[in-house]
Order: sequence, then C-alpha cells, then structure tokens
Amino acid sequence: MTDLFNVEDKVALITGSTGGLGFIFAKCLAQNGAKVILNGRNKQKLEEVLQELSSEGLSVAGFAFDVTKTEEIATAAQTITSDFGPLDILVNNAGINLRNPLHEFDDEDWDKVIGINLTGTYKVTKAFVNGMIDKKKGKIINIGSMQSELGRPTIAPYAASKGGVKMLTRGMAADWAKFNIQANGIGPGYFKTDLTKPLYENAEFDSWLCNRTPSNRWGNTEELLGALLFLSSDASSYVNGQMIYVDGGLLATV
Repeated sequence: MTDLFNVEDKVALITGSTGGLGFIFAKCLAQNGAKVILNGRNKQKLEEVLQELSSEGLSVAGFAFDVTKTEEIATAAQTITSDFGPLDILVNNAGINLRNPLHEFDDEDWDKVIGINLTGTYKVTKAFVNGMIDKKKGKIINIGSMQSELGRPTIAPYAASKGGVKMLTRGMAADWAKFNIQANGIGPGYFKTDLTKPLYENAEFDSWLCNRTPSNRWGNTEELLGALLFLSSDASSYVNGQMIYVDGGLLATV
C-alpha cells in the first residue's frame, strides 16, 4: 500500500514556499523523496530556505518569480523544464489576504488579492501544464480555503478569490482529465500561520473558533500533509476536480 503514496523522484514545484504552509508542503514532499523546486519573490529569503533544507540532505532547488508576472513565469517554466524535465506535481500555494470592509476596499488591493490568489494560479498552471499534457501524467494541487465555501466580514476579495480557485480546479479537471492529469485542491481550515496571525491573537475569535469547530481546536499544520501526499501520488489517480477540506469538521456543522 505504501507504493500508492510514493512520490520518490517526482519533480514538484510549490509556489509561495519560502514560508507558511508552502514551506511545510515543500519540506514534506522533499522528505518523501521528491525533487522539490521552491518559489518566492524574495531571492534572499529563497536562498536562506534552500540552505536550510539542503543542510538536512533534501533534494531542493529554487526559482524566484512573481506568480502575477507572465514573462517571469514563462522564463521560469522554460528553465525549470530544461533543467528538471516536465513537472510531475504542481502545488499552487502562493496567496495573500488583505482585510477591510468591502465598501472600504481599494481597487488596487482587490486587484492584488485576485491577481495573486486566482489569476496567479491560472497563469502558473498554464505555463507548466503542456509538459504534463505531453507525457500524459500530472498532479495539480490548488490551495483553497474555508472561504472557498464561506464568507466572513472584511475578507470578501479573499473569499471571491478562493471560491474562484475551487471552480478553476473543476475547470482544469474538465479540460485535462483526458490527459491523465488530476487537478484537485486542499481547503485548509483554521491553522496557525502568518496569514492567520491576526485571528489567533484575537482572544474573542480564538474562543469562537474553538467552540465553532467540532474538534474544538485549531489545526496543526502537519495534519495537512496526508491530503498533500494523497493528491500528489497515484493514490488519487481517479480523484479529479475535488476540494478536500481539512477543517476539523467545521464545514460539516452550522
């Protein structure tokens, strides 16, 4: 059964992986034998992360590019494909969240959230998917959110972007399943990361969340890795267009 979840020697790119969940995803795949390419916009931070993982004996490389810049993505895709071959696994993780009531939201900030979270997922995938199509095999994992299903005050643009990621994932499956490409997503519940820091440091929200979630707690980031390995491996060869929510049961209750 362990062969089902085997990702050894697979070439994997994880966007936005110099910190947060992206770093944890990258480290997990590398620890399980994948050849992992990390990504971020900050070259210095990327080098620091690469040195950290390399010192642990992991097979990692890095490529700095902005997921909203078409030319940067094209250059990255050409170089990565030349150096490593077509991707086996693409994890579209890069994302941001900006908070404000929708009627006070700046258009520039709206464009930034949608541009990174949704359009960036489209642009990066489009740049790399032809290699998967040519070899008729590939795994695309898009990182969604509870806000792929739920709205909350002050984060309407984020919710719009993550709802879009869910439907984009389904569109990818509809177009590319015939090439033996599985496009799925992971929808994390509430985990303590840099992105959720304003929430877990708020005592009122922390209490609400723990009471609202059937598991009565925040998630530990390691609890996302089973879904990652499942969707990255042959174990999910007939799973397509799905968003797997790792949320402690939050979406199951009202």
